[in-house]
Amino acid sequence: MFGKVRAWSRRHEKLAGVLRVAPLATLCAILAIPYAAASPSATVGPYLGVAGYLALSAALLAPLLWRDRAVASFAVIALISFGQWLAGVNPLPANLAVLVALWAVAYRCSFRWSLAAGLVTELGVFLALARWDTPTLGMFFSASIFTVTVWLTGLYASTRRRYLEGLEERAERAERERDQQARMAAAAERARIARELHDVVAHNVSVMVVQADGAGYALDSDPEQAREAVRAISKTGRAALAEMRRLVGVLREGEQAGTDYTPQPGLGQLEDLVRGSAVPARLQVGGVPVELPEGQQLAVYRIVQEALTNALKHGGPGAQALVEIDYSGPELVVRVTDDGRGAAAPRSADGHGLIGMRERVGMYGGAVSAEPLRGGGFEVLARLPMVKAA
Repeated sequence: MFGKVRAWSRRHEKLAGVLRVAPLATLCAILAIPYAAASPSATVGPYLGVAGYLALSAALLAPLLWRDRAVASFAVIALISFGQWLAGVNPLPANLAVLVALWAVAYRCSFRWSLAAGLVTELGVFLALARWDTPTLGMFFSASIFTVTVWLTGLYASTRRRYLEGLEERAERAERERDQQARMAAAAERARIARELHDVVAHNVSVMVVQADGAGYALDSDPEQAREAVRAISKTGRAALAEMRRLVGVLREGEQAGTDYTPQPGLGQLEDLVRGSAVPARLQVGGVPVELPEGQQLAVYRIVQEALTNALKHGGPGAQALVEIDYSGPELVVRVTDDGRGAAAPRSADGHGLIGMRERVGMYGGAVSAEPLRGGGFEVLARLPMVKAA
């Protein structure tokens, strides 16, 4: 609630300033009635009349509207009050503006300014007691306690404001760092996808090279011409493979020496993945399976792998998962659901699995969503356009 009030006051600074002064101004207006009814002869010191009362009150209250100039506001109010003391005018309810301005200085300014304002206020309290009453140590002590309480309240509010501003700054910095980490994770995931697709395409090109080399020795009709053509195919394939390795090779910088060169997994290994998952899971296939490109098969495999990993991390003990692959529609639908904790599961601050899934699916023009289910559990749903393998 206080956060909403602070946000509203920041958006409407002038109106908020008026509302802060309004209670004291209302009190001064109400007490103007008995002041007007009082006899001039019954007052000690000059009698200002209603017009003078209201004018002096307005002069004391108006500087409180200078929200961003606390020192200037306090100085003006203190000078007006000092002039009032010199003229012998009795204290008015509006003189409480000195304490309000003191609080503002302690709240908004440095400790040096707040200490100076506190000492000036203490001097004003002593002068007022000396002029309009017979000062005693007890009276001065009581008035000083009230003044120091206001001053300490302003200092505490200032300390808390700086603490909250520090928290907001750290939160904004953490948010920027999180966004940066997300971008870095997306770049790393793109690099990983590029490496995996490189392996897939490189495998196909290598097969083409081997077949072309074999065909160059198998053809009998016009063997010399056929042999030249096949040699050209082989040479072009090797050149393309070398070029592709040079272009993608920069993505492999920083890899450890023990790079895994085993073939990338596809839909054929999906059942083994589900069966060997650490979370109990089963696979359900709908429609007639279609032969998909190896890159798209790899994307489906990684999506299911990441979804099962999330089910293991966030599903809780006893969670089970269901992996559904549907070929019956115009799109390949991949749905992984679990019966775990769902929305009640703690969120991981450094998790980038959904980012990786979006990168993989977006590469084939698809879409992916991940959200908790009603009544518990979690669902990862991906839709990819079906592209038949060449």
